[in-house]
Amino acid sequence: MFDSILGEIEGTMDIGSELICILVALLLGAAIAWVFSRQGTASRNFLVTLALLPALVQVVIMLVNGNLGAGVAVAGAFSLVRFRSLPGTSREILGIFFAMVAGLATGMGYISYAILFTAIVCGILVLLERLHFGEKQDSTRKLRIMIPENLDYCSVFDDLFEKYTSSSELDSVKTTNMGSMYELRYSIKLRDSAQEKAFIDELRCRNGNLTISCGREQAVSESAMF
Repeated sequence: MFDSILGEIEGTMDIGSELICILVALLLGAAIAWVFSRQGTASRNFLVTLALLPALVQVVIMLVNGNLGAGVAVAGAFSLVRFRSLPGTSREILGIFFAMVAGLATGMGYISYAILFTAIVCGILVLLERLHFGEKQDSTRKLRIMIPENLDYCSVFDDLFEKYTSSSELDSVKTTNMGSMYELRYSIKLRDSAQEKAFIDELRCRNGNLTISCGREQAVSESAMF
């Protein structure tokens, strides 16, 4: 069913088939980039990379075309990319692999398979985004509070947590500023997200107006996993 338009002849390249593969790879790259652009704050550079990567991979695969030595050289060249780029999030790495798979499929001439695969994965990504799959509740926050060393952190904020949060947990404590201050990190769930400012204002009065940060809970350093 999914036959390659390139046939079985190695070492030859038909210009018509080559142009079809390049065009399809570019279209699939544009579709992948569009889907990822609708799902978050992807940078322009990342979207351009997704749009062009399938065509680049497709051309490389066609040039290798069964040559073992060239294949090993290309694999070594691709491995250098890992050390010449900044760590990305899991979503960005997914996009890169997605684009590369589309490029591999078109590079081998399996146009119909590449189109079907890209359509299915893009559809799943859009569906998961519409269903808000894996999203944390808006009331969940990560709270970071700086306090002076003479302030007892064990119970100093208990009444405020009882007033403004439905749950709170002290995740970590560490000293900072040459040991003159403590940095407290909490996981909290607000009773009412609209009361976040009032909560922070009362915390400021309690910790001597030192630094406080409060933000939505995020996965722990996604880039550290890779």
